[in-house]
Amino acid sequence: MIPNLLWPRRRLLLAALALLLGGTTWVIAESGHDEKPSVQVKVDAAALPRETEPGLSYHPIVQRVTPSVVKVVTRERAKEMEVGGGFPFDDPNFRQFFGPLFGGPHGGRRIIRQPPEMGLGSGVIVSADGYILTNNHVVDDADNVKVTLSDGRVLTARVVGKDKKTDIAVIKVDARDLPAITFADSDDVEVGDRVLAIGNPFGIGETVTSGIVSGTGRSGATGLDYEDFIQTDAAINPGNSGGALVDMKGRLIGVSTAILSRSGGFMGIGFAIPANLARHVMDSLVTTGHVVRGFLGVTIQDITPDLADQFHLKSSKGVLVGDVTPNSPADKAGVKSGDVVTEFNGRPVADARRLQFAVAATAPGTEAKMKLLREDKPMEVAVKVGELSGNKELASAAGPAQDNGVLDGVEVSELDAAARNEFDIPARVRGALVTNVDPSSASAEAGLSPGDVIQEINHQPVQSADDAVRLTEHGASRKTLLKLWSHGATHFLVVDETDRKPSS
Repeated sequence: MIPNLLWPRRRLLLAALALLLGGTTWVIAESGHDEKPSVQVKVDAAALPRETEPGLSYHPIVQRVTPSVVKVVTRERAKEMEVGGGFPFDDPNFRQFFGPLFGGPHGGRRIIRQPPEMGLGSGVIVSADGYILTNNHVVDDADNVKVTLSDGRVLTARVVGKDKKTDIAVIKVDARDLPAITFADSDDVEVGDRVLAIGNPFGIGETVTSGIVSGTGRSGATGLDYEDFIQTDAAINPGNSGGALVDMKGRLIGVSTAILSRSGGFMGIGFAIPANLARHVMDSLVTTGHVVRGFLGVTIQDITPDLADQFHLKSSKGVLVGDVTPNSPADKAGVKSGDVVTEFNGRPVADARRLQFAVAATAPGTEAKMKLLREDKPMEVAVKVGELSGNKELASAAGPAQDNGVLDGVEVSELDAAARNEFDIPARVRGALVTNVDPSSASAEAGLSPGDVIQEINHQPVQSADDAVRLTEHGASRKTLLKLWSHGATHFLVVDETDRKPSS
């Protein structure tokens, strides 16, 4: 995620001046909408002096930061829900005999009143005029939100905007001269940096825990569409959600959001949303009411060693394009399935997740340069980034391709109208339908399953079941590269039968 790419030139000059002066400056976080003011936040992007020994007490940091962390209490109104009913309870003849038992004239229907639900979390004051960052799951579905400040004041907050894809929400209180936190550049965070987590666990009051950054760029922990978590061993417990993760200068580096636990309590693995990502999402929510994200229209996946070998690549760096949405920005720019994206907008592409964040952070309408490898030959294209909306997939990352598997034990058939209807396969998809996979086969281990459509075998197009059989009859290698359509997306899979005997 590269939010700084969205800043206008004048903002970059201000940030550069701040770095030269070694101090803190006020900047406006923006999302590509120059004329609309957004949230005024404090940013200190200076690198952390990591050679400095920690002091004997964290008290000076805590004293400075805790006024910026608030308790968030939510209330969801009582709701009435109708349950029961239906046949045979609504049948008059049935009610003639069992009416009193099943609700009399109303059949089996009855009204259940759910009691009000209370929620508890934390938040971080990010501007002096009352903007507060918290988690979407803290305020989602809330009818009333109250914020308790460190000085004891309890204020009503309104929800400005929510983003389920990142679990970020912005709320606003009517107040002035609030103690806003200072943002750090979370891209500068390193594993091993000491951190403090501040929040209101279990509602017992403001609590500070210490630890280190255990990892960065974590994903796959919560099922969110955009995960780029900072992992920490600073204790995070229920009620800490939306609280602050700060560095040794008291600057915000992340918003606490989740833990991995088998017991429900903290077990040493907590996650925080990076401050840069949170600030980008906040700015979009405040300015437009929703998050503005860039859109390419490609399905991408990481390159495994086997995929690199099959595509004759010298390294596993970059991401492999599995599919290109027709008439999408990528399609119009000439991107093709099988291309390898190595650079986007002047920045190297390390993996699918990084490209996903880079595209999302690019303002729609921006013309971005992309460096590709096509059949191992370098090329460059210019793509006009679109806006992600509705159910479009950005540069959606397909699940990682498995490295094992063969086509032995796989049955295929023609892709007819009945099959398309059963597996919801679009008309544009061509190939051979997988109807059965032997569970003990290497193909099953690789992830091949009924309903998948084989579109290519070893770079050769497959138009029918006969093509699929023909292309696997006399393979020169025990490794087979498949291009598959599966569950609405296209990706590549390497099936490896090297250590298996062919069936007789």
